[in-house]
Amino acid sequence: MKFIIQHINFLGKTIALVLFCLFMGSCTEQYAFQTNTFESIPVVQAILTNELKKQEVKITRSYRLEENGPTPEKGATVFITDSDNNTYEFEFEEFSGLYVSNTPFQAVPGKSYQLNITTPDGKSYSSVPETLTPVTEIQVEPKIETIEGQKGVQIVVTSYDPTSKSQFYRFEYDETYKIVSPDWKPNKLILDPSNPGPDFTYLTVPRDNGESRVCFTTKKSDDLLLISNVGLSEDRINLPIRFIDIKSPILYERYSIMVREYVQNLASYTYYKTLKNLSTSSSLLSQVQPGFNYGNLKSNDNSDEKIIGYFEVSSVSSKRIFFNFRDIFKDDPYPPFIADCSQTLSLANCFTDKFCRGPQIYSIVTGAGREYVFFAALNNNNTYVFTPAPCGDCTKISSNIKPLFWID
Repeated sequence: MKFIIQHINFLGKTIALVLFCLFMGSCTEQYAFQTNTFESIPVVQAILTNELKKQEVKITRSYRLEENGPTPEKGATVFITDSDNNTYEFEFEEFSGLYVSNTPFQAVPGKSYQLNITTPDGKSYSSVPETLTPVTEIQVEPKIETIEGQKGVQIVVTSYDPTSKSQFYRFEYDETYKIVSPDWKPNKLILDPSNPGPDFTYLTVPRDNGESRVCFTTKKSDDLLLISNVGLSEDRINLPIRFIDIKSPILYERYSIMVREYVQNLASYTYYKTLKNLSTSSSLLSQVQPGFNYGNLKSNDNSDEKIIGYFEVSSVSSKRIFFNFRDIFKDDPYPPFIADCSQTLSLANCFTDKFCRGPQIYSIVTGAGREYVFFAALNNNNTYVFTPAPCGDCTKISSNIKPLFWID
């Protein structure tokens, strides 16, 4: 599911622009982008892997350039068949917008697989039969490097296929980093219910909104990372997939990255390579080359019926690593926190004198001033100190849900 959700926006935006250029015939001249000619075309993103799990298929429709993005195609009949006449049925899942297989299954060597779709309007489509690609295991290692004068950690992916049968690869990664708010306090301010105002006073009470000191942020790679080893003496991968500057706040606590390597065949590699080339502005806003590859799906009813997307059967190898800053950099100073926590506010809770800040305190406590959170009370509750929100409450910028895979 992660791969499909991750790339569908990229795929959809690319296809929208490609279709626009196809319909217009040429995009060599400047144009105020609006959709004058539009055709609703099914867009399919599907990958069947060698992982034993519930597999997913994403089906949307092409959308107009002025629209925000694609919407899921509900009500379709989706199933995969294999060369042993087994059928794997899929059901639409509302919360994810994906078609998910009713039972877990996996692609295995020696079988071919075909995706079949019937859309709500009764149109039938199927893919070319596809077989599983070879399995190649990967290793992931962090290394200290200096790039253009900037020291940092380079995440390097390596693999080797001694049979040279793999050759075509696509990579993706998810990175997760831990955030610990340095100015977190167990208490918060609330309005004193015994004082209706307008000169408001406050009470210090324990927090009741769950964990707000430790959070985790996950981000996904947003590019198509493709490699071909055709013509090389060895089918070997040595890919620097992610460089992180030593001053990056994401290294402040603990960092993890999950890398996935998909072994492709020539057809799927060519499809994604074409898609990546077309996604660049220099390609999309120039004349589209004839014979654009729509993918490996076709209509069963009408050879002129259009459908875009690809059904890929691919082996996947994945590896997750964790490290702390001191695991990599033994003597270097720590990077800064994600926010400048020195920018605290010390505000007098009064309403009449020149230096009174009662209205500002009220705004922060009642939620209108979300940039700061409570840090301390001074001078018998006549002065309150506030810290930038991320410094005192990590949920202002991240999630307090600890990932199931996380290891401290």
